[in-house]
Amino acid sequence: MTTEEQIAIRRAEPWREELRKSVKAKDRSNMERVRMNELDAARRSHTNEEVNAGLTLGQARKEAQRCLDCAKPACMEGCPVSINIPTFIKYVEAGEILEAAKVLKETSSLPAVCGRVCPQEKQCEARCIHLKMKKEAVAIGYLERFAADYERTSGHVFIPEPDRPNGVKIAVAGSGPAGLSFAGAMAKSGYRVTVFEALHEIGGVLKYGIPEFRLPNEIVDVEIDVLKRMGVTFLTNCIIGKTITYEDLRNDGFRGIFVASGAGLPNFMNIPGENLTGVMSSNEYLTRVNLMDAASPESDTPVLTGKKVAVIGGGNTAMDSVRTALRLGAERSMLVYRRSAEEMPARMEEVKHAREEGVEFLTLYNPLAYIGDAQGRVKQMRLQKMALGQADASGRRRPVPVEGAIETIEADEVIVSIGVSPNPLIPSAFRGLDVSKRGTVVVNESTMQSSLCDVYAGGDIVRGGATVILAMGDGRRAAAAMHERLKIINRQ
Repeated sequence: MTTEEQIAIRRAEPWREELRKSVKAKDRSNMERVRMNELDAARRSHTNEEVNAGLTLGQARKEAQRCLDCAKPACMEGCPVSINIPTFIKYVEAGEILEAAKVLKETSSLPAVCGRVCPQEKQCEARCIHLKMKKEAVAIGYLERFAADYERTSGHVFIPEPDRPNGVKIAVAGSGPAGLSFAGAMAKSGYRVTVFEALHEIGGVLKYGIPEFRLPNEIVDVEIDVLKRMGVTFLTNCIIGKTITYEDLRNDGFRGIFVASGAGLPNFMNIPGENLTGVMSSNEYLTRVNLMDAASPESDTPVLTGKKVAVIGGGNTAMDSVRTALRLGAERSMLVYRRSAEEMPARMEEVKHAREEGVEFLTLYNPLAYIGDAQGRVKQMRLQKMALGQADASGRRRPVPVEGAIETIEADEVIVSIGVSPNPLIPSAFRGLDVSKRGTVVVNESTMQSSLCDVYAGGDIVRGGATVILAMGDGRRAAAAMHERLKIINRQ
């Protein structure tokens, strides 16, 4: 049965028709969008508590009423994992929250995660029909989070029923969103899935890259536990490409391999002073704070904590870093970005939260050099004032230097967050694997299959840097393609 046929059948269900009749479409479109409950900014900027507090049941059901239950839901076209968005929302409106959670889990292995960190305003919500009527989009992300959280706290967590076990072994390199999504899809199809994680914690970037004030570890752990209960095996402290080779996996009977090793190689600007003590990448900073408890006074590997902290960049990782610096005691936490706030790629919600918490935005500035003290620790940075010129290939206006406009400001810690490059380990270790000039694994975009017929790849190792939900979409697509290939091989 096709997705379109499934949607048509569900739309025809009597309870759903009763919901449509209960509130007129005109009234639904005139309802105001719900506002997320949040911790007070003054309090949260000094704690690691989650900023967004979630919706109440009443808020969620009222927001769900705003959904017009479109016959051709454009919101689904904007979802990389094809969640049946109108159906799960209608279940929320009806008060059948556990049913809503089941719908989410049909296509998403990480609904509680996605409800928190996905850029819905650029994906599903960007296609909402309310926008065409000059209204705010339905808060799809908030409702996804609500349904997943409700299920988790209800004590009735739904575990998708896998197909009959087929005994075929599948390996996954990396336990980030792409790897977890792939593992869940393959486990559903009856495969024996083993996920190999290089670090000591499962979750990849969900654990080391995203602070708990945005995504609590407890949420990630619950999602991982569902996969374990579906039969997925996780092995930590194991590096595919080094601890275990491609040949080892094949000799051990693994019939398919999914590479989801991410993009953990940080980029730098190659300007004077980058080797000074106190200058580090956001990857190192967040990994040490989030995964190694480096901010604790008792830590064996403490991280430097500055009083005047500058974070270079304008994406979500930069926002995570600058807000983390506040929570570690920075008196002045600055975001330095070479374009204006309008061009900033970070989620609007993260920018809003950062401003509320007291982050200082130095937009239209670009670092030229970092200046150190006699002990070799950064103490200042020299900034070039920028202006916006013509649009570049990304559609954003290109920043150009303002002649003679150079400033020097105090900074005793600098965190560079200007992007990452793919992890080079697997691309260099798997002989015969096609790799691009950027170091990404080359795949067929429709199947995610690499030049090695039994190796598929997705997420940052293919994209060079992407969102959680895009990585999850890659995992689902790869799982579907690998499953079809293995079915054909088994019939031969």
